[in-house]
Amino acid sequence: MTTEIVIFTVLFLIVSGMGFVASRWRRPDDIASLHEWGLGGRNFGSWITWFLVGGDLYTAYTFVAVPALLFGAGATGFFAVPYTVIVYPLVMIVLIRLWSVSHVHGLVTPADFVRARFGSPTLALLVAITGIVATMPYIALQLVGIEAVLKTMGVTGDLPLIIAFAILAAYTYQSGLRAPALIAFVKDALIYVVILVAVIYIPTQLGGWGSIFDAAQAKFDKTPAATDGILLNANNQLQYVTLALGSALALFLYPHSVTGVLASKNRDVIKRNMSALPAYSVLLGLIALLGYMAIAAGVTPIGTDVNTVVPQLFDKMFPDWFAGVAFAAVGIGALVPAAIMSIAAANLFTRNIYREYIKRDATDAQQASASKIASLVVKVGAVLFILLIDPQFSIDLQLIGGVIILQTLPSVALGLFTRWFHRAGLIAGWIAGMGAGVLMLYNIANPATNHAHFGSSAFALSKLGLDTKMTIYAGFLALAVNLIVALLGTVIAKSAKVADGPDATRTDDYTADQGDPRVHDLEVSSST
Repeated sequence: MTTEIVIFTVLFLIVSGMGFVASRWRRPDDIASLHEWGLGGRNFGSWITWFLVGGDLYTAYTFVAVPALLFGAGATGFFAVPYTVIVYPLVMIVLIRLWSVSHVHGLVTPADFVRARFGSPTLALLVAITGIVATMPYIALQLVGIEAVLKTMGVTGDLPLIIAFAILAAYTYQSGLRAPALIAFVKDALIYVVILVAVIYIPTQLGGWGSIFDAAQAKFDKTPAATDGILLNANNQLQYVTLALGSALALFLYPHSVTGVLASKNRDVIKRNMSALPAYSVLLGLIALLGYMAIAAGVTPIGTDVNTVVPQLFDKMFPDWFAGVAFAAVGIGALVPAAIMSIAAANLFTRNIYREYIKRDATDAQQASASKIASLVVKVGAVLFILLIDPQFSIDLQLIGGVIILQTLPSVALGLFTRWFHRAGLIAGWIAGMGAGVLMLYNIANPATNHAHFGSSAFALSKLGLDTKMTIYAGFLALAVNLIVALLGTVIAKSAKVADGPDATRTDDYTADQGDPRVHDLEVSSST
């Protein structure tokens, strides 16, 4: 254990030091603006964007939560593979349009776009609040990943996690987006090395892949749960499909996904990266199989914490020195996205709450300062999610966030292609969808931890009066409610000739690229 702790600590401190040094990397004359602190100067090329977006999207969710779901429930956990296959075409189609209109109008956040597109401060405020709240459980998931590694190394108590949290907060505060952009290089390199070694070495020690799958099947044959098994069945197929599609639709709505893309210098950088990033999906499929390897290796979680199965597997199968490297890879893999997420959520607060409602004449420096403080508050909110919500699988922290962020799809994603929706209809749809989503989540219990509410994101159709054991992703149903109400509300508002907000954008704004005289840096003082 001592060797593991020493190697983990050394690598963790080296990477943290890089986070502080990042404030001098590609340093501008003045970093005290959202354009620089929150978007890294909006001048990242293909390689930096590749590692930044990859580091942003492949998180502790990937390295801890997905294998833990396979360990506990089986094939359902593979939903993450088709989800990441279909997400990149969606991202490319949607976010290149957002990149263009943002750089024509000086927009920094999705809520900025909604404000310009629909002329509604209220709708923009709802989108901003949604983005901030949805990001908190996603950050919480990263902290759960670090906690699982610390537990495996025998480091107990809250102090080590608080220290890691404080270091993350400090270098994010100082360096902004440059910190995770620089660290992402090391994070991805460590992850690739660890996973490739794991999927080659560990099966040779467990008798091959056939033995691994046989052990997993034997475990699930003994479980009474109707949705467990190494193959999908009639009870979990709908959950699998809606999880994959719902997660894909949600991912590009998260503010941290938008932040990574808006930091790119032109549309071609986005296209190249969205074409290449599916390579990560191959890695994800291999990572997911660590859950089955843990079953075959006879790994048992620490207490009831199933999130510890992958660290426990590494501890059991690797020599101490390489286990320390693997633990560092998981820990650093959680730090990068947590930093980006907190920055993106802070940008939403500053642009769409602080500047819009608290201090309209805020200078660039004041906005950057407000965003730094907000990034700290968001991290504290993430800790509260860990304390107040106790789902059976940590992946549900992200999926619960997905239920929330999906309610911005009509105004953000559809708004990039059509102005047909009325702002009153979109607001009504948001209220209905959010209400339905939260109500469904509230009524999902987690019997494993004796929690009556917010136990997972799998809503039982039997609660709707249907005679079935099937479940469905709560976010998918909530989005359907949102779209139906937004559609009806728009028809009613237009029929009643209710005044709509002005559209500040033009059709050709959505295809503008670098070199167009209208495309400029994302100055925070720009009008929206």
